[in-house]
Amino acid sequence: MHSGIRLAAFAMAFSWAYAATAANGIYSVEIDGNVATADVAIGSASATLTIEFENVVGLSAENLGLSAKVVDPLSLTSRLASGVSLPAGLPLVVKISPPASGGLSFSGVVSVELYTHDLQFTVGSPLRLFSAPDGGTFTDITTSVTSGSIRTGGSKPDFSEFIIAADVRPLASVIQSKYSKLASLLSQHAGTMGGQLSGELSGLYSASQNAYTSGNLEAAIEYLEAFNDAVVAASGSEIPDVWRSSRDLTNVAGLLRAASATLRYSLTLASNA
Repeated sequence: MHSGIRLAAFAMAFSWAYAATAANGIYSVEIDGNVATADVAIGSASATLTIEFENVVGLSAENLGLSAKVVDPLSLTSRLASGVSLPAGLPLVVKISPPASGGLSFSGVVSVELYTHDLQFTVGSPLRLFSAPDGGTFTDITTSVTSGSIRTGGSKPDFSEFIIAADVRPLASVIQSKYSKLASLLSQHAGTMGGQLSGELSGLYSASQNAYTSGNLEAAIEYLEAFNDAVVAASGSEIPDVWRSSRDLTNVAGLLRAASATLRYSLTLASNA
């Protein structure tokens, strides 16, 4: 084939691929080692999505299954707890849904960050990173909120929908809901780990919760850090820690680590209040 024709064909294919990606609101997907970044833009809403893996296989733009949409903030009311709302300044839902046949897999947790100029950072900002299974209830997964104009991060054992939401619930109720979530995960997945490890994790969880109840926030955080360390040490040997696009495995270690990480964030907020 003549070189000019080949270049024209390549340019046309690239244009079609770019247009297909842009139609989903996703632009400029870049892969650098274990990190993927993408520009998200629909109308006046824009953000930068960063996805960072601890260990990953099969990472590519196609295997991430990225898409985004702008929604009416009121349309999410039924999927958000009372006191949580989608800001009118960024009514954006970002979805990560790897195709089952893509071969993407990872172990541990995946860190997700949304960075936008459409919202402004203020001290004591109520903006948080929330995630939900496709069409399900959004929950707070925040592990960091920083300026720039707003940069929110969290960790996950799998993939889902993501939003930046304003959370004006009392911090105490948020912390209690996160303790309850972690307790539920421990109970639900106790059978996937040895009895000794399950007992150790339950003991550290109870110690953290008791310290929080008694007002010793520093101890509550330290016990939670010990909980996370114990999960990391047992990951892959005593606790399942792999997610893959075929969705036939439960990343139990990732579930526990993600839940404890966002709880630690909330406890830190309380200790700094």
